[in-house]
Amino acid sequence: MNVLPDTSVVVDGRISGRVEDGEFADATVLIPEAVVAELESQANAGVESGWDGLSELQRLADLADDGEIELQYVGDRPEPDEIGHAHEGEIDAYIRELAAEHDAAFVTSDGVQAEVARAKGLNVEYIAPETRDVERLSIEDYFDEQTMSVHLRTGVRPMAKRGDVGEMEYQPIGDAELDEDDLKEYANEIIQSAKQSNEGFIELDDPGMTIVQFRNYRIAIAEPPFSDGWEITAVRPIVKTDLDDYEHADELKDRLLEQQRGVLISGSPGAGKSTFAQAVGEFLSDHDFVVKTMEKPRDLQVGPDITQYTELGGEMAKTADSLLMVRPDYTIYDEVRKTDDFEVFADMRLAGVGMIGVVHATRAIDALQRLVGRVELGMIPQIVDTVVYIEAGEVTKVYDVSTQVKVPEGLMEEDLARPVITIQDFETGRPEYEIYTFNRQVVTVPLDEGEREESGVSKLARQEIEREIQSVARGPVDVDVQGQNRATVYVSDDDISYVIGKGGGRIDDIENRLGIDIDVRTLDEKPQSASGAGPGGAGSGGAGGSQGEVVTPDITSRHIVVPTDGHAGETVEVQADGEYLFTATVGRGGDIQVSRGSAIAEELERAIDRERAITVVRA
Repeated sequence: MNVLPDTSVVVDGRISGRVEDGEFADATVLIPEAVVAELESQANAGVESGWDGLSELQRLADLADDGEIELQYVGDRPEPDEIGHAHEGEIDAYIRELAAEHDAAFVTSDGVQAEVARAKGLNVEYIAPETRDVERLSIEDYFDEQTMSVHLRTGVRPMAKRGDVGEMEYQPIGDAELDEDDLKEYANEIIQSAKQSNEGFIELDDPGMTIVQFRNYRIAIAEPPFSDGWEITAVRPIVKTDLDDYEHADELKDRLLEQQRGVLISGSPGAGKSTFAQAVGEFLSDHDFVVKTMEKPRDLQVGPDITQYTELGGEMAKTADSLLMVRPDYTIYDEVRKTDDFEVFADMRLAGVGMIGVVHATRAIDALQRLVGRVELGMIPQIVDTVVYIEAGEVTKVYDVSTQVKVPEGLMEEDLARPVITIQDFETGRPEYEIYTFNRQVVTVPLDEGEREESGVSKLARQEIEREIQSVARGPVDVDVQGQNRATVYVSDDDISYVIGKGGGRIDDIENRLGIDIDVRTLDEKPQSASGAGPGGAGSGGAGGSQGEVVTPDITSRHIVVPTDGHAGETVEVQADGEYLFTATVGRGGDIQVSRGSAIAEELERAIDRERAITVVRA
């Protein structure tokens, strides 16, 4: 009897089992060289299935030495580029040809391969992949009722995050340091259990990183060379909530049931965003909405009525295209981080699907600002009409997002009316922010009583007036904003006639563009208090003149790089001598890069040229 297995059944270790059971006793087992090459390639890449398959080949060799079977290697070894395209079916086809050539029973655990082989007239023995009940993983011994995550690493004591939601502490949970053998043993048990149990699956299996979802545990296994040592991180939700457990539950329910919404659930890491998203998803499902999720990795703890999708072909955009065919009423997108994620979220929302996105943000308004620059400004309220901010497991802020054509707060001239995005407190109905374009820039203006004048006029008008005057002046320019639609500009004696222009024509043009009355005077006429820190004074900045970290920007051929110390990921204001310049989010490298040639870069470069103190203040 000739038996020829494909890669799938060798990886499963099922041929040696059949020999030991007597079913393949005295058989000639023909191993295609293509199978050996594929397993070797997987093992070299650090993929566990490759090692499993090579171990099975060693068991078959031992059985051959004992006389239980005859073992032969047949066929030619494929070229490296052919192995890389194994998923396209060429190697499978070659293995089937070998089975026909040697008149062998073709053995596989791949359902598709079995059907194709039968269609080709081969004698096929399909061995279904084994599943087994896994009672408990060893790593579960580290968990108790208050443990959210367990962190195991070679050379370090076991650690865990424990406590109530929002009050987690990272603490040791063992006395002995773990070695590499300990980690490998845990990892092997986790991976094999995920393969053999109906309650688990491997979410990601790349060289150096394996992510497993097993029951309600999400387990990440990192190994060299991707990491500098073996590490296992296991996470599970410690709380499963109902929407009724949250503030504003009744109002939020009515809002979600009224029509399909665009919702951003925001908060800092560990605040309980995903837990709230799970509660919303199950509430909607219980009220006869079709609910799906888009996750990578899939770890929302939702009921069986909600199907969880991940990336299709490595792209969430393809997942979105497929979901539109499924026609969900609501889709939960966990997490929305990159520009591609926001674009997919926006596309699905504009296609009429209710969208609930989970976003990392330190303030509720920051979640909405993530959309600025990624989608057209006027489309934001159509994409997101509700922002929910979660802190320590509680709903602490809900925003209603709408748009209207009006004169922005702080500007008076009627001809300055424009589309304005209004962000209102959901509970009180009081507007808290406005977002609109001002002289080709997108600005977000807080409407707090204490900040309204500074934010609406002093911060914006002074900035724009200075830019306009500087474009025609040759010397220094200082601006003093007085009230909501008046300002005084101070320039050098040589510049005053040039700024005003013949018959006042040049300054009239600037006034008409900005909608602000401007009085032009010489620097000698400037009162000493004009640059002081009073309301509307030229020295008051967007942070109320607060002290910040003095930095030294670096000007390159393409960027102005503003360094910061310890602000990575935070939203900060950049000021010059205490005067607001712009707001930005610090990159993960700890700096802000402003593209040269932009209006902000030009203003920043002028401030640097004048040797003004550049400071970074936490927003």
